[in-house]
Amino acid sequence: MGAPVDIEATRRFRTVGKMSNPSAELARRGHARNPRASRVAFAVALSLGFVPIVAVAQSANTGAGGDPRTSVAQPEVSGKPSAVATTSIQATLGDAADPTGLRRFLSDRGVVLSFNAITDILGDTSGGTRRTATVLGRLDMQLDADLDRLAGWHGAAFRVEAYQINGAGLSRAAVNDLAVVSELEALPSTRLYELWIEQQVLDGQLAVKLGQVAADTEFLVSQTATLFINSTFGWPTIAGTNLPSGGPAYPFGALAIRAKYLPTPNLSFQVGLFDGDPTGPARAWNDPDPQRRDRTGTNFRLSDPAFLIAEAAYAYNFEERAGSGQVLDEPGTVTLGGWHHFGRFDSLRADDTGRSLASPSTSGVARRFRGDDGLYGIIDQTIYREPDDNGQGASAFVRAVTSPGDRNLIDLYLDAGIGYRGLLPGRSNDTAGVAVSYARISPSARGADRDTILEMGIAMPRRRFEALFEATYQAVLAPGVTVQPNLQYVFHPGGNVPDPRDELGRRIRNATVVGLRATLTY
Repeated sequence: MGAPVDIEATRRFRTVGKMSNPSAELARRGHARNPRASRVAFAVALSLGFVPIVAVAQSANTGAGGDPRTSVAQPEVSGKPSAVATTSIQATLGDAADPTGLRRFLSDRGVVLSFNAITDILGDTSGGTRRTATVLGRLDMQLDADLDRLAGWHGAAFRVEAYQINGAGLSRAAVNDLAVVSELEALPSTRLYELWIEQQVLDGQLAVKLGQVAADTEFLVSQTATLFINSTFGWPTIAGTNLPSGGPAYPFGALAIRAKYLPTPNLSFQVGLFDGDPTGPARAWNDPDPQRRDRTGTNFRLSDPAFLIAEAAYAYNFEERAGSGQVLDEPGTVTLGGWHHFGRFDSLRADDTGRSLASPSTSGVARRFRGDDGLYGIIDQTIYREPDDNGQGASAFVRAVTSPGDRNLIDLYLDAGIGYRGLLPGRSNDTAGVAVSYARISPSARGADRDTILEMGIAMPRRRFEALFEATYQAVLAPGVTVQPNLQYVFHPGGNVPDPRDELGRRIRNATVVGLRATLTY
């Protein structure tokens, strides 16, 4: 049997990536393909000593997205790319976690492997386009290397991450919503997600990352929102809908350079410059689905107009309880940011002569706009802590995003929610939460619907908005093992679009989704 993992060595390794991205720490997502495949993968991993275990040595002050943890309700496990895992099955497996000693051998040299599996079972019980249930899984494999310990390259770190996605997504199969029901949902594939190297300078105050990077690991992140299963509480619907191919976010990374500067532990500034279309534009000769245009995550495009995103975050009161056990004010984080895409975007309503695209006299060529923008603000705030346990209590988040209404499907997005860790007696590690989101259809898209009805005489519903309610409860059954029942209700799926299965063209009805998530973290 191999020796146990060197937790202190893992802790030292984790500090290399701490400045830039906690998801560059060692464990995040992944999910089981099916029960048989999961057993096979687990058996092979054990036999090779490749059962990577996320060390529990994750800093208590590390929050999703890389800034100090200010949300007491940040969950222990999440499928969001920005999240951190704080528990693993390591303690349960003991020496069986490393039967050949390979993991300890690699860890001693600054190389850490990790492996996560998550499965979602989701059903559309009412509304949407049909009643059905789906099973969706993702297996996540990561390798992180401290290049200082491995090769004497001071201040440098390396990461490669890939995942295997299996099963069917409920949004594509039945709900047809803009805010995808599960953040795992993507077409079945085995694909590269991130591949980058990062260099820290100025005594760790400045970190520069270069390679294939996903923006949703660090930008637009709420720590509390990582609890929720719907994808919009990670990379919000407004970004995923308006940006080409959904932007550099799950399931895509894009070639990029990212710089992050921390003048003080409380304050951070970061900016990322990405290739602006991870899969490339749809052409007449290729598939309109971006996930099919890049099936493996290895397009490595550099020729598209760039996507620039920047934000500043200020964390407060996150160290006030140290030593004394007392608190004057609860911790929180305020984030302000924005993006600019340098490409060209079509009007949804007007042609290049100013006429409606629905008019019989239209040129049929949409008016073109130069560039696209977004502005956002986020507040993550712990609002209550249990008097006898600082690690339990409630946190809330509010996020607002806006983009121009003349070239985008969504021009305003809002979400908010609250999570409570330790709500039930005797369940101190469980986290419960409720959240809502609202995505407003832009004036350009609403006007296009009105023009189509008036000019072409087509009877159809007019798009207005899509809204979502989610309630969930993450139960920690054992270190690294969770189950998470979930309820979602989607108002106006797709923004109030016609149901393709309805002969009369009536809108898709509000949908009720119930589900269960199971997570195993190594």
